[in-house]
Amino acid sequence: MSTYLEMNAAITTQRLIEMKRKGEKISMLTAYDYSMATIIDAAGIDVVLVGDSASNVMAGNTTTIPVTLEQIIYHAQSVRKAVKRALLCVDMPFGSYQINADEAMRSAIRIMKETGADAVKLEGGAAIKESVGRMVAAGIPVMGHLGLTPQSVHQFGGFAVRAKETAEAQQLADDAHLLENLGCFAIVLEKIPAELSRKVAGELTIPLIGIGAGPYVDGQVLVGQDMLGINKEFSPKFLRRYAALYDVIKEAVEHYVLDVKNGDFPNEKESYSITK
Repeated sequence: MSTYLEMNAAITTQRLIEMKRKGEKISMLTAYDYSMATIIDAAGIDVVLVGDSASNVMAGNTTTIPVTLEQIIYHAQSVRKAVKRALLCVDMPFGSYQINADEAMRSAIRIMKETGADAVKLEGGAAIKESVGRMVAAGIPVMGHLGLTPQSVHQFGGFAVRAKETAEAQQLADDAHLLENLGCFAIVLEKIPAELSRKVAGELTIPLIGIGAGPYVDGQVLVGQDMLGINKEFSPKFLRRYAALYDVIKEAVEHYVLDVKNGDFPNEKESYSITK
């Protein structure tokens, strides 16, 4: 039985590995600003991800590719001020690590120094092994990302389920073992068959966190705005909405507009006087 202090202690990379060993599921959500991150952290989330999905959610782009390193750092700085308990992981955006390992190291060091993040996340397997190895050797905790890797959407030709064929499934498993051997503390598996994620999760000692990867992994991650129903346009099979905040917010704004138009806001109690 976990004590109160254990339950409220800061989450570390080693604690996540221990959670897998004990069979305790890991919860993870994205956040991009101080206000939302404050709520998510207070609710007891284990990992907060400053995702490159900020490109979609915050900037309205159709892919994650346009978001820059400077933009990710800005969002992460804001989130860091709010997150007290959860482990804070920051996505390395497209172009910040693909050129070579030297560029990857420079980008990762900037993220860690300028944001106060606990870890970075990057997409890929064997192709980025030198970068991952150097980051881990330098003391930078690294989370991997396999399966559907959104930064490669143009290469994939869309957002279809990955690793359905035997060869790609074997490559994913090999890459997962490689990332573990390189020292990654966790791996995100995105949009792959549940049977494959169960097999890989059973073979690795580090936690696998799924998004569209079924229930047999060690944890789950969703985009916060998707889970809260703020974004109504994105409805993949794996998404469960826990609220309908688009409708709640829209109704509140409509009420505000009506009150302003009718002269009902502000009223006398909401106004200042010379004496009070």
